[in-house]
Amino acid sequence: MNAPFLHVEQLRPLPLDGRILTVALIVPVHNEKDAIEPFLQTVRACVDSLASNGVAFEFVFVNDGSQDATLAHLLDAAQKDMRIRVIDLSRNFGKEAALTAGLDACDADAAIPIDVDLQDPPAIIPQLVEKWREGYEVVVARRVDRSSDSFLKYSSASLFYRIHNWIAQQKIPQDVGDFRLIDRQVIEALKTLPERRRFMKGLFAWVGFRTATVDYVRKPRTTGSTKFSGWKLWNFALEGITSFSTAPLEIWTYIGAMISIFSFLYGLLIVAKTLFFGIDVPGYASLLVSILFLGGIQLLGIGILGQYLGRVYVEIKQRPNYIVRRTFGGE
Repeated sequence: MNAPFLHVEQLRPLPLDGRILTVALIVPVHNEKDAIEPFLQTVRACVDSLASNGVAFEFVFVNDGSQDATLAHLLDAAQKDMRIRVIDLSRNFGKEAALTAGLDACDADAAIPIDVDLQDPPAIIPQLVEKWREGYEVVVARRVDRSSDSFLKYSSASLFYRIHNWIAQQKIPQDVGDFRLIDRQVIEALKTLPERRRFMKGLFAWVGFRTATVDYVRKPRTTGSTKFSGWKLWNFALEGITSFSTAPLEIWTYIGAMISIFSFLYGLLIVAKTLFFGIDVPGYASLLVSILFLGGIQLLGIGILGQYLGRVYVEIKQRPNYIVRRTFGGE
């Protein structure tokens, strides 16, 4: 993803053989009953004009265990629009699993993951499609203005990208979320990845392919509230870092070596003071600080080991990422 972008003339455009190209919008939803109708109205206004250019759209909603009337609203919309398909999961598996379910069910030529809250503007979908038709297999949407986000959210996101790209071998583009267009080849590549704990931003970057970028301004939510609390965002960041880097494990080798060196030097200092100045009665403050410091370092190291062991534990059980209760709609 961090390689230089190819020029359009180096790409092979999609063949214009008269075949209708299909693009699926993958929309995970969880307790979003009030957002569905505004989303559909906005999206239809943006994509219907592309029908005359040989591109047809379908809408794949993944109901991720909603407890409100989200499913009823989706089924009502599906009865009115044959392009709508609803995948109802058996419970709440999380956004990453819901997005995986939508991509697994997608049989279109390309897919666009998008949130239902309209913070990612459907108005730029024609630009994504245009870049795709030029020959790019991935067209990412980059947020150039995040003033709608709180200062804490923006600052923590910026810090996460910097830390992740500093320690991870596979970089992820900053200020780029799940909102992007991916070609059929990319979808098939993602399907071959077997891991259960999935960090989709990292997986999108890991599979590679030729990539273009479209900039946009992030908007406030139109309805409802975010489902990501500060604690969930923190765990999500840990998931991203431990999914694509072993640096948190490797760093403890150097921390242990540094502590050992300093301890040895401090021991030599004590021996020298004893030989030249005699034995004094040391205080307990420095001893207590040293014990607490080393104990904290050890517990922190054990906690990082636990993060990776937890991932191994989940993977070896080989449980599916999601379970589909039923699928509705579709032509």
